[in-house]
Amino acid sequence: MKILPLLSNRLFSSSRLIWMWTVAFLMVAAAAQAQDEGEAAEKDTRPVRNTFESIWLIDNQTVMVPIKGTFEMDIQHRFGTIDKGYDDFWGIYAPSNIRIGFDYVPIENLMIGFGFTKERKFWDFNAKYALFQQGREGGWPVSVTYYLNAAIDTRSKDNFPKDTYEGVDRFSYFHQLMFARKFSRAFSLQASANISHFNFQELVPGEENPNDLLQMSNDHLSLSFLGRYKVSTTMSIIAGYDLPLTDHEVNNPEPNLSFGIEVVSSSHAFQIFLGNYKGIVPQFNNVFNQNTDFLIGFNMTRLWNF
Repeated sequence: MKILPLLSNRLFSSSRLIWMWTVAFLMVAAAAQAQDEGEAAEKDTRPVRNTFESIWLIDNQTVMVPIKGTFEMDIQHRFGTIDKGYDDFWGIYAPSNIRIGFDYVPIENLMIGFGFTKERKFWDFNAKYALFQQGREGGWPVSVTYYLNAAIDTRSKDNFPKDTYEGVDRFSYFHQLMFARKFSRAFSLQASANISHFNFQELVPGEENPNDLLQMSNDHLSLSFLGRYKVSTTMSIIAGYDLPLTDHEVNNPEPNLSFGIEVVSSSHAFQIFLGNYKGIVPQFNNVFNQNTDFLIGFNMTRLWNF
């Protein structure tokens, strides 16, 4: 008879002990979860600053969109190729290509602009929107930006085949989806997928048989890769590479390779570089580059905030 009360007391004690441990475990788990949530809440998810120093990096746009109310002027210059050496002072006195552009940020994350280029007398109109921005400690691991460019070839009709050229044939377009990450204070990388479209492509003699008239595709796919490494607070080493993907019937473009240095201040950016392309409007640069020789180029930007 004494065994039953003793067993009952032990079971009661064990049950009470289990409940005590269960409650203690739940309290510790709740405290740990609250601590984790507190730490997560304390993470700085604000966008990283200055993944790149300019909206341009050599011949490509970057993911950067200036702050709301920013007005920008761009001057982009490409000298002639350096293959003739001293005869034209390594291309500096050779025929050049120049673009002057203007951009404005009317609302946060959206930039609109236009420009005029010497080659083919292109007028281009563009827009860029920052879809996602890399967080400083949490949030998005990369920045994602979309860029659109529409250009009009405004040369006279004498520059085009007769009876085959209409007004809409003057238009071309460029779409670019950019992904970038700032890995450290000094090092940033960007990759992008690009689509170029020309409403009109001329018939040209074939490479193997000149009597065969062939035509490049109206659409062209390419990839772009950009990199920047800061060597000081105001100077960086920069590089870019554009890889064509579309295989055309004729006149397949050469890849674009470039590298140089960038010097910046709070309202200016200056880039000087070597590259093997002469075009500045992106769709023309990606589709029609046939250069294998390098040339000197530079970009200058000036910012005003209103």
